[in-house]
Amino acid sequence: HVQLNYLQLFVSLPWGDHTEDNLDINNARKILDRDHYGLEKVKERILEHLAVIKMRGDLKSPIICLYGPPGVGKTSLGKSIADALKRKYVRMSLGGIHDESEIRGHRKTYIGAMPGRILKNLAKAGTDNPVFILDEIDKVGQGSMHGDPSSALLEVLDPEQNNSFHDNFLDVDYDLSKVMFIATANNLANIPTPLLDRMELIEVSGYLTEEKIEIAKRHLVPKEKKANGIGGEKVTINKAAIEAIIEGYTRESGVRTLEKKIGKIFRRLACRIATDGKLNITTVKPTDLTELLGVKEFSRDKYQGNDYAGVVTGLAWTAVGGEILFIETSLSRGKGEKLTLTGNLGDVMKESAMLALEYIKSHASELNIPYEIFDKWNIHLHVPEGAIPKDGPSAGITMATALASALTQRKVKENIAMTGEITLRGKVLPVGGIKEKILAAKRAGINEIIICHENKRNIEAIPEMYIKGLTFHYVKDIKEVIDIALLKEKVKNPINLIS
Repeated sequence: HVQLNYLQLFVSLPWGDHTEDNLDINNARKILDRDHYGLEKVKERILEHLAVIKMRGDLKSPIICLYGPPGVGKTSLGKSIADALKRKYVRMSLGGIHDESEIRGHRKTYIGAMPGRILKNLAKAGTDNPVFILDEIDKVGQGSMHGDPSSALLEVLDPEQNNSFHDNFLDVDYDLSKVMFIATANNLANIPTPLLDRMELIEVSGYLTEEKIEIAKRHLVPKEKKANGIGGEKVTINKAAIEAIIEGYTRESGVRTLEKKIGKIFRRLACRIATDGKLNITTVKPTDLTELLGVKEFSRDKYQGNDYAGVVTGLAWTAVGGEILFIETSLSRGKGEKLTLTGNLGDVMKESAMLALEYIKSHASELNIPYEIFDKWNIHLHVPEGAIPKDGPSAGITMATALASALTQRKVKENIAMTGEITLRGKVLPVGGIKEKILAAKRAGINEIIICHENKRNIEAIPEMYIKGLTFHYVKDIKEVIDIALLKEKVKNPINLIS
């Protein structure tokens, strides 16, 4: 029985059988554009790969890792790539795998021994050059009593080694070099460094509201209409309604929740047709959404003005896109012994606040702050939405500006936001998540952004349509930030700090 199983696998593996690639670049571009809106970097990389195969006639397939927030189309992109290349499509979910033998198989001497899932899937595909999606590679269990599956993947995902992949069950080297492996991940921090090093990383970032509207019109509305049985009805959702769903009923980088909300609308309409036999709505407008989806679930943060000293707008990156946040500073009479921090802040953010205060203290004379203020006034720094954990260094310059504004009672410039890390010397360091932060600023009605000089390259990589109407100030030192962000005039009813 063991020998029979072994021979069946041996015979069913596609030794040298492969499908011919369709190397028509224009056709591949057409298919990728048809199935996915945006994602230019990924499409470009696939077309480059096709062009090189066309020129050389033979090529080791690249190992690509698509990473980004949930629901942006990483897995479905693999399907489109297989379609464009005219290759077989294989998907293997790695989420929660904690046994090395899932990848490498068992020795055939064991009772119930089986080959690993890599070879099983290749046997199922019937060719040795499929597009092989390794889904959720960041969720592989690491180092258990059953071995370490992420270490077993090192051989699979190394272009120099995978031409002689060794499966314990097969016990013969198998060539995986023609397979196009595409891994997907949400968080690169969870992938072991040696594994990360073997893959070519392509970021699939979140979508703009404008992009989500296009995706909904082209893909989600027709798909959900058909899925809910009203494909034959002349009913549509207009552009304003789609935008209202995105802004008021979803908070995500991808489009998964948007798809569910559109599905819910069509289910409600299907229910009406089934009950009354007719449909009284042909175009869903924003005014119909409360009836179909209920009350709004989310409200976007809006810029709140600059009437108070010590309130500055910062920019934050979250897993579901960018957000604006407000840093509030309050002064109260006391012994001035401590800095109070509230708002569920992580260690790094607390340290940023301490750094900011230390910098302001050491440069008090330059900012015209009498030093005795620090002995007579207690400082309280708060970041609203206290239930939400916040961490990271990128609020450093925002905190320093908020403290400077509170201690000088100078007004903060209107419609300005900022992001950047600070050092004890007052240098401004670059931060990540720039595209998402800029989109959040645009949504909130902000038109000026202060950012580290080194982040200029990130801004230059963003398409023009995303940064239209924004003015950027590139800074190297916290003094520049304070000069740009704080006006000479004081706020209404300023606190007299010296009396």
